[in-house]
Amino acid sequence: MIYRTLTRVFTAIAALALALAVNKLAYAHGPNDPPHQSHALGDLKLESGEAIKDFAISYVTHGTLNANKSNAVLMVTAIGGNHHRIDYLIGPGRALDPAKYFIICTDAIGNGLSTSPSNSSAQPRMQFPKFNMRDMVNSQQRLITEKFGIKKLVTVIGASMGGMQALQWAASYPAMMDSVVPIIPLGRTPAWTTGVLEMLRQSIMADPRWLGGNYAASAPPEQGMRLWAGWLSGVIVRTPGYQESLYPNAQDAIAALKGGQDAGWRRMDAVDWVYQSWAYDQHNLGTTPGFNGDYHRALKAIKAKTLILAGTGDLLNPEYEAQEAAHYIADVRYVAINAQRPMGHVSGAGISAPENEVQNREIGAFLDVVTERGRKLQ
Repeated sequence: MIYRTLTRVFTAIAALALALAVNKLAYAHGPNDPPHQSHALGDLKLESGEAIKDFAISYVTHGTLNANKSNAVLMVTAIGGNHHRIDYLIGPGRALDPAKYFIICTDAIGNGLSTSPSNSSAQPRMQFPKFNMRDMVNSQQRLITEKFGIKKLVTVIGASMGGMQALQWAASYPAMMDSVVPIIPLGRTPAWTTGVLEMLRQSIMADPRWLGGNYAASAPPEQGMRLWAGWLSGVIVRTPGYQESLYPNAQDAIAALKGGQDAGWRRMDAVDWVYQSWAYDQHNLGTTPGFNGDYHRALKAIKAKTLILAGTGDLLNPEYEAQEAAHYIADVRYVAINAQRPMGHVSGAGISAPENEVQNREIGAFLDVVTERGRKLQ
């Protein structure tokens, strides 16, 4: 009896942890959070030659921009995430302390807050043009320069697709930052990751309510999104060993996945995620203009001090890709977030205290070096 009771309690805790992991990726904006803002950029020309009409980029800020505009940090978000994605790094005494830095937390094209297939009146749903990672970066660069008049950032930081954008920033705008902090990143998307994303897309598109992406907002492809939420947040982002530590009784994983699906399938519009996943597929620093497809040359050209934090055993963004990127970047430090307790991609999701502590400690110490212990912020 006691064993069964403890097992039920453990399963409930694990299900809650999974639900939290899902929701960490896309917090709702609360009344006590910094004011949510939007900056209109007009028509945003894309690398493809197409344009997103009436584009506006969404963001929030923490802290105060100093008179010299020398204390700005840019946060870029993950696939399916928003400006809350790395909140575990922001706050008094944390790596990104608003008393020290002016932190601009942006929303990527297609996340449902910045202009996206789900909210565009001019190009709704499948009429929306496809975009890539550099288009995201270019929209952020315009925000930084046009809205804030910032010429150089202390750092560009982000997790998962945010880490990918951080590396792209270093390749596209090498003179605009002192450093970059890519967390669980890719410098280019490998075939494995593309395969994972394609199966997730197929899970969504197999739902009869997908309707070619032109479903009504009131009738989303729920079953497809439930599969998406379970696979993405409950399986692919974790290691087998981590799953087994959560669910000693393997059958308990089923209830936990159900809890995660219930909590997470509504967190993003399906068509928005599909569009962002297409951008994820295309990511390759080597295709940045000027590098003629040479990935290693693009990495070698990165001038910014770089801190890469990777998830041991990552099944979404394989750690060997982060290790290879670190091999070619000139001024780099590579940190395995949790080599002693491999969790995979979720190690950079902000859901576990030990992993959060490692990241805050490493990033804080790194930025102290970058800023010469604050001297460059004066």
